[in-house]
Amino acid sequence: MSSFPDYYVLLGIPETATTDEIRQAYKRESLRTHPDRLVNANADEKRRATEKFQAVADAYYVLSDPERRREYDALHAKKSFNERTDDPRSSANFFEQFAGFFGTGAGAQAGNTQPEGFRRPDAEGVFGNVFEELLRPEVHRTVPWWSYLGAASGAGIGYIIANIPGFIMGGYAGNRLGAIRDAKGKSVAVVFSELGGSQKAEILRALALKVLGSAF
Repeated sequence: MSSFPDYYVLLGIPETATTDEIRQAYKRESLRTHPDRLVNANADEKRRATEKFQAVADAYYVLSDPERRREYDALHAKKSFNERTDDPRSSANFFEQFAGFFGTGAGAQAGNTQPEGFRRPDAEGVFGNVFEELLRPEVHRTVPWWSYLGAASGAGIGYIIANIPGFIMGGYAGNRLGAIRDAKGKSVAVVFSELGGSQKAEILRALALKVLGSAF
């Protein structure tokens, strides 16, 4: 028999935790386990961190939704203490084993072995969604490429049309259009995922200072 993941233990919260407590616990644990903070880690350390990061995202995905949490709690109550575990690897088995149990009242489709609404979440996507407001200024401060390109392009066109005044106005307009592209062209999660390892680690340290009050 495969072990049952104890998502409350994984997040370090009591079974009576509120939605806000679950969200705060996810922020704390995801920052601590994010594999991109391990810039100099070897392959095995990266693998273990990725497993834990995914399991923390799984826990948040299940417990943050009232219906999924009720269904999970029903299963959790039937498991003995010895059957429950905080081993991150158990979470993958959980999604495979209980996919048919979840979501049966909310979008299950005939012939679909994994009902809509209970596919294992993308850990980076969950991280981006939860941290969107905090990530946005860090990401934009790191990679304002379109703002620069827009300013250069606008200035060039403005100079052709109206010399120096056109150069100034065109550069400003291009910069603002580029800033919109930086802000709206891609989601925060996508932009963050495309950054280099050292940039990600720097941003994660900045987020840790805001959320945890200390760097890693």
